[in-house]
Amino acid sequence: MFTLSDIPMFLINFFLILPIVQLVHEAGHVFTARLFGGKIKFCIGTGETLFHLGALEVKKKYFMEGWCQYEELTYNKTWAHVAIYAAGSIFNFAVILIINFLINFDIMPATLFFYQYSYFSVYFIFFSLMPYRNGSGNPSDGRAIFDVLRYGKAEDPID
Repeated sequence: MFTLSDIPMFLINFFLILPIVQLVHEAGHVFTARLFGGKIKFCIGTGETLFHLGALEVKKKYFMEGWCQYEELTYNKTWAHVAIYAAGSIFNFAVILIINFLINFDIMPATLFFYQYSYFSVYFIFFSLMPYRNGSGNPSDGRAIFDVLRYGKAEDPID
């Protein structure tokens, strides 16, 4: 049951853990798109822009949404696009594995923070790979992978 004592953890989840999970996810897309020679622009949040840091744009509501756009891939193959779309979830999963490894070998403590991070990463992976279009018509990563494999075209932006 949710009580007043849960509010601090809720605030940590909402304003710290979820944005970190989103940033790791977008970093996967960015890393892989750059690996294939793409030009990248990515964003964390929605609303007015707070600041730019290289290709990263941070919005006022940084705890909501995120996207990545890429263009002009040097290796413009179907499998490269699939890899870019899948990379966000792969990065989320890799960080979960790293956290578990570090905890299992007593390098890092087993705290609620890391449990929540892993929990929300799994949530992120699940909904990212579910094939759908959001209210704006933009595809989820799963839908973008489907579209690339079925129709041979890439969609932008990627979530």
